[in-house]
Amino acid sequence: INYIGVPMMRLCMENYEVPRHQQLFKNIVYVGALAALLDIELEVIKQMMEEKFAKKPKLLPPNFKALELGSNYIKENYNYPLELRLEKREALKDQIMVDGNTACGLGAIYAGATVAAWYPITPSTSVINAFEKYCMKLRVDSETGKNKFAIVQAEDELAAIGMVIGANWNGARAFTSTSGAGVSLMTEFIGLAYFAEIPLVLVNVQRGGPSTGMPTRTQQSDILSCAYASHGDTKQVLLFPSTPAECFEMTADAFDLADQLQTPVILMTDLDLGMNNHLSPPLKWDDKREFKKGKVLSEEQLEKMDKYGRYLDVDGDGICYRTIPGTHPSKGSFFTRGTSRNEYAIYTEDGDTYVRNVDRLQRKWETAKEYVPAPEFYQDSNTSTQGIVFFGTSAYAALEAMEMLEEQGMNLDVMRIRSLPFNDDVKAFFEAHEQVFVIEQNRDAQFRSLVMTELDIAPQKLTPVLNYDGMPITAHAILNE
Repeated sequence: INYIGVPMMRLCMENYEVPRHQQLFKNIVYVGALAALLDIELEVIKQMMEEKFAKKPKLLPPNFKALELGSNYIKENYNYPLELRLEKREALKDQIMVDGNTACGLGAIYAGATVAAWYPITPSTSVINAFEKYCMKLRVDSETGKNKFAIVQAEDELAAIGMVIGANWNGARAFTSTSGAGVSLMTEFIGLAYFAEIPLVLVNVQRGGPSTGMPTRTQQSDILSCAYASHGDTKQVLLFPSTPAECFEMTADAFDLADQLQTPVILMTDLDLGMNNHLSPPLKWDDKREFKKGKVLSEEQLEKMDKYGRYLDVDGDGICYRTIPGTHPSKGSFFTRGTSRNEYAIYTEDGDTYVRNVDRLQRKWETAKEYVPAPEFYQDSNTSTQGIVFFGTSAYAALEAMEMLEEQGMNLDVMRIRSLPFNDDVKAFFEAHEQVFVIEQNRDAQFRSLVMTELDIAPQKLTPVLNYDGMPITAHAILNE
């Protein structure tokens, strides 16, 4: 080990008069020294600073000065550059650096969301920050200067999700974001949205739990608490993005799914994806895309109806026709309730009526399999008796582990699950293999349990590969299991 000494503090004391500058700019002196040692072009670093401090140009001269101090010290006192050097290349082409939370916030904008209510919690706060940032650019009336959006920092998570449910019921596209501890508080309201059949979008940026847990570490440990959120027989639609691009796409899709299925849709991201910058292809949007609002009756449709039943399964798919308040002056109204009711939203505790209702909700769950994102396969057809299954940010390490196994002559079939409920292709994959390794980032193999429950797969067929120390899972950790 060779130590290279750079008197950063002394250089700052000699060249800056303001005490705070003497403290702060030693870090930039270090960057300048490192740039000289590794042959990094100072102009590239200066360009990044110009972008960073575009609104504070007065900060540029002292930063540039510190860069030069560090670089010049190396040039005057050491042989440079080192044998190890960095070279500027264009290998990334048009890729961008973006974090998942920012992508989620932007996805909500493009999905037509105009309302967000939230309570701050690490690591999901920047989802709403990003939404607000882009609202200020894209949701302000150019003529009047009035905001065409509403963002409410509520007193707690319960109030936040209640506001969001109310906004969606009233016809807006609204959402909230939180992490596992917030989901725990929101579960009763999630149950209301499920049973009253009100669209709801929730972004869950998972962190280490339980309780306060590890707020600044990552996990995939809210799987079961979200899949069956609330008491009673409930099943929630989950989406599992693995990249910032999918955070953008799936957030937008979540609003369509929530409207079409009239149910909560929970985006299951995590701290690693949400808060860390990732290389990503540019986020794409089809300007011809139209929002999918689902079965919403118009004034003309209501006018032709003799009697409206909010919970009548007209089409046999479990999804009923809803109305937006104020659509018709006298038709289409109903009492929204979380209690048991009949097809016309009238309260009842009749057992047969209750069974018809919850069985219809199960039919809707089956219908949802046709709507949610399909799994991704990494082979044209199955060739092995063994398979690998993963979801979310486990994809990075899992795909690297797959390449390492192939180098050793081991070829396993691979599937990335992107949503719940599981469709027939997911079930077929499990049934086609004698052993399936299920990769996930929690202690109790929650996703494995979900597969056993939802698909009736024998537990001995599913081998858990687990990581739950709060750091992202690695390929070597997968291979060691």
